Amino acid sequence: MKKMYLSLVAGAGMLFSVHTSSLAQSDYPTLSQMSQRLQAISGSGSTAKLSSLTKTEGGKDIWVLKIGKGDMDNKPGIAIVGGAEGFHVLSVELALQFAEKLVKENDAALEKNTFYVFPNMSPDAYEQYHASLKYERRGNASKVDHDRDGRVSEDGYVDLNNDGLITMMRVESPMGDYMPHEQDDRVMVKADVSKGQKGSYLVYPESRDKDKDGKFGEDLEEGIAFNRNQTYKFPIFTPLAGDFAVSEAESRALLDYLFEQWNIFAFVTFSPANNLSAPLKYNAADAKKRIITSMLEKDVAINSMVSEMYNKTVSQKAFNQNNQGTDGDFFQWAYFHFGRLSFSTPGWWVPEVKDEEGKSVSSNPEANFLAWAEKEKIDAFVPWTAIDHPDIPNQKVEVGGIKPFAMYNPPYSQVGEIANEHTEFILKLAEMSPKMEFHNVQTEKLGNGLTRVTADLFNNSPLPTHSDMGEKSRWLRKIRIDINRESKDIISGDKIKLIDKLGAFEKTTLSWIVKGSGNVEIKAGAAHTGIATLNVKL
Repeated sequence: MKKMYLSLVAGAGMLFSVHTSSLAQSDYPTLSQMSQRLQAISGSGSTAKLSSLTKTEGGKDIWVLKIGKGDMDNKPGIAIVGGAEGFHVLSVELALQFAEKLVKENDAALEKNTFYVFPNMSPDAYEQYHASLKYERRGNASKVDHDRDGRVSEDGYVDLNNDGLITMMRVESPMGDYMPHEQDDRVMVKADVSKGQKGSYLVYPESRDKDKDGKFGEDLEEGIAFNRNQTYKFPIFTPLAGDFAVSEAESRALLDYLFEQWNIFAFVTFSPANNLSAPLKYNAADAKKRIITSMLEKDVAINSMVSEMYNKTVSQKAFNQNNQGTDGDFFQWAYFHFGRLSFSTPGWWVPEVKDEEGKSVSSNPEANFLAWAEKEKIDAFVPWTAIDHPDIPNQKVEVGGIKPFAMYNPPYSQVGEIANEHTEFILKLAEMSPKMEFHNVQTEKLGNGLTRVTADLFNNSPLPTHSDMGEKSRWLRKIRIDINRESKDIISGDKIKLIDKLGAFEKTTLSWIVKGSGNVEIKAGAAHTGIATLNVKL
């Protein structure tokens, strides 16, 4: 049940009545409300500029907010991405509230950094949250023959019990491989044959078998999932992935845009993947493969440091969180194929429920969730109810299960605090961005109109200027040092010098012998580190 449920659905929130501070609304925002808030953030005189990168197959805008001051393209940038999964409505709200808080309350952060906010990369799927038929959707509006039988979307979800929700259905069968969970019989789990367990149910998504192939819900009325369509470990021939990587307008537009933003040094993606509560692990063998599939060792150390900061900033502690990335997702693309530091968090987890003795009530995520929902007095479960299924005659068929949008997004009343803590974390991460500084500047007269100029170029940051993956991929631009003097007047030293990388709090000593008098200007840095300027009188 768990694997099937997570593969079909993975979001939550429609059950909960709430309000937003910005619009006094009572729920997660509709696409229209989201657009209104984006327009308000980027109004006249704002430090935020709103642009639409493209429109999806469903005609929805893919928005980006570029927020900053001055020479924004030469300040270290952080990209915040929401809506990597359409069912994860919380992610969109966290990105929106970050942008609102940044513009209204944290103007000082824009002196040093530029921020790029992509609030919703899956608007076609996100829209299902507010539809009359509610189900946790991942795919966009592209027309796709998921089961490759020559017909498009003929086996989508069907509301068999007419409650407006798509849950699951279980069929009593001696050939079934599912059984009720021993701690909560509402939850269906796979029977463990190694323990002598025998299943008594077949479990499917709530649907029909319209093409009579014995399968249910395998040709959905949705297209390609953004978080399965990226180039890293692209899951070819997998439903919702597409025929080839970056096949969708929104994927292509985002990547094209990012490849022109040389100043981005880090990403924070709100998605089910999580390398912030616990860092990714280093695997030496995978790191040495021709196609690298392990984060590099020094980058793992950075991940550990940032993870520690995250856990000190965000009060809720993760429970049952093992998702450190899936094939074709965006969070891993940003690191492995774009070479930037990349962090991801769901933003919220179902809290661990303990009994009177302080022991966990269940290690099963669904059973723990239902115990928490009961404790919080949240109606999150559709009781198993018998129906007459037209495609499964003469068998007992029941529909029920955890309500869509109920397990991966919190009650909206909690979102404000979650957004505050994650805004604080992102701003702390921005403070850590690489920073070029000149120190120990000295000039020495050598006679005959010659002057030796020496200076230390220092990275005043706990982060290196380049991730190891960024340096290895040669995509991040190197640190460039320029001296504005004619080449004929530079007796020793380089007019233009390139440095591969400066580590955390690392320096390099630069030296020139220059002919003549007057002032010399020296600039050092890269778009993603910022530019340091030094004026020297000869």
